Amino acid sequence: MIGFTLLGTDGAARRGRLATAHGTIETPAFMPVGTAATVKAMRPEEVAATGAEIVLGNTYHLMLRPGAERIAALGGLHRFMNWPRAILTDSGGYQVMSLSALRQIDESGVTFRSHLDGTRMALSPERSIEIQRLLGADIAMAFDECTPFPATEDEARRSMELSMRWAARSQAAFVDRAGAGLFGIVQGSVYPDLRRESAAALAALGFDGYAVGGLAVGEGQAAMFAVLDKTVPALPADRPHYLMGVGKPADIVGAVLRGIDMFDCVLPTRSGRTAQAFTRRGTVNLRNARHGEDPRPLDEACACAACAQYSRAYLHHLARASEILGSMLLTEHNLRYYGDLMRDLRGAIETRSLADFAAGFAALQAGGDVSPLES
Repeated sequence: MIGFTLLGTDGAARRGRLATAHGTIETPAFMPVGTAATVKAMRPEEVAATGAEIVLGNTYHLMLRPGAERIAALGGLHRFMNWPRAILTDSGGYQVMSLSALRQIDESGVTFRSHLDGTRMALSPERSIEIQRLLGADIAMAFDECTPFPATEDEARRSMELSMRWAARSQAAFVDRAGAGLFGIVQGSVYPDLRRESAAALAALGFDGYAVGGLAVGEGQAAMFAVLDKTVPALPADRPHYLMGVGKPADIVGAVLRGIDMFDCVLPTRSGRTAQAFTRRGTVNLRNARHGEDPRPLDEACACAACAQYSRAYLHHLARASEILGSMLLTEHNLRYYGDLMRDLRGAIETRSLADFAAGFAALQAGGDVSPLES
């Protein structure tokens, strides 16, 4: 069992604290993605220095390589990857649908061929929960089908109802232990009635937290926010709310305004490896020629190594030369930006000034990042 304390609110936004076997997480919180037991281009202590108190590991990838039983024999995922803080593991359902070949789905679960070597494998709610237990996750996720987008309402209903049956089986398979919990996942595509029905089914089962899945899959921000407007009020207020796979800074701010407490996304780390940096004045592409002679820091308000010790011109050089240091510095910067954003959101909720913060955030992002060479 994990504990969640609601410390304050500002409108629908919530300031909370989540207690796990490996420490507390101040919410709203962003979870860096450590798909294969590593946050790419970062050492664990560097990840922690960005403000992260929890990371995400991936059931699908870790079951394929190096294997859940091997990780368990080596002391569990925390020891294996040298991360002493909390870990959430996703169920593997999304990756089975998006990466594996020749997959077949039925009531029992999914059979598929590994995207690595074609080996035929199976994943069921019970096996997904077993893998997450072997990994030693502080927060495990119920096994679900990520409904493809677009989907008709009938297709979305069939998918959602299957996920609800799998959620009940996931809960039955979960072995409760101190400081660990299981989250259910709301599905239903962009259909409000299905989302509310899914939320009610999960609430009746009683999970330690509730995730909203199946978004950020191409529906657009307006549709995503419309789904959240209908879904989040149907979730138990005394449990954490997690929006899976989101996202962009503006998406995070909008979702916090709607009552979301937790986020994960590959965007800050993937962008760091492709020379994209998030700043308080918008996104910067360090490959652009206009940065080649720019002596300014990337973001003058940021205390990360990339901003404190290097110029945009140098970061541009690293990006154009495909130097590994460029990926390392920009990944650290992006995760620090996300950590700072979450800290500022928490502070704004505490002082009940979130509306002003959100307006200021939007104004800065709209203003863009202008080089002296263009002014």
